[in-house]
Amino acid sequence: MIQINQVKKSYTAQVHIGPLNLEIPKAGLTSLIGPNGAGKSTTLLMIGRLLNMDEGQIQVANMDVSTSKSKDLAKIITILRQENHFVTRLTVRQLAGFGRFPYSNGRLTKEDERIISKYIDFLDLTELEDRYLDELSGGQRQRAYVAMVLCQETEYVLLDEPLNNLDIARSVQMMQYLRHVADEFGRTILTVMHDINFAAKYSDSICAMKHGQIAAFGTVAEIMKPELLTDIFETRIEIIQGPYGPIAVY
Repeated sequence: MIQINQVKKSYTAQVHIGPLNLEIPKAGLTSLIGPNGAGKSTTLLMIGRLLNMDEGQIQVANMDVSTSKSKDLAKIITILRQENHFVTRLTVRQLAGFGRFPYSNGRLTKEDERIISKYIDFLDLTELEDRYLDELSGGQRQRAYVAMVLCQETEYVLLDEPLNNLDIARSVQMMQYLRHVADEFGRTILTVMHDINFAAKYSDSICAMKHGQIAAFGTVAEIMKPELLTDIFETRIEIIQGPYGPIAVY
């Protein structure tokens, strides 16, 4: 479980996040939604300890994010940011291998190699594993970064807009992969999503944010309400029932 208690982050007197109070259940896929500037990515980065909070406490699997040793936390939680820039030229397999660093310290074992192959195969990257990142399309590169995150084999996986650079077909495929990771490997996935309908189709629960606050948290059915979404996004949103669940119409 991820527990967020009275967490605050201030940038200026006018721009601040919190106080945030939230419990994200173990296992399954939870999406953070909300308009730009709502605090979604900031919240994700604080959970992943890539951004310090000003007040409050965050616990992941009963580990205090602020005080736990990095080497211990790296075996529990992993995070993929929006911005991924590697200066050196890496192949897909070399990139995925970075996910094993908390265990191997750079000296990959046969077990590490097996795990790397497992997730390269899982994400349909086998034919690309010896290609360099700068030779890949944006969508292929995004899958390679997700492979790196999954290779870390943490119970908690944080993804900041994993559908960046993906077309509709690849976005569907990526969400199917993440759904399978949650279901088949028992991972707890927390992802920042801009597309409400992708969040609704693939998530177990949704956290809606607005103006640095948690506006609502619940099941897909509880969040996919026209009045609630219209208030959060400040534009009229209708909900229709599609063949696979509720669909937001702008």
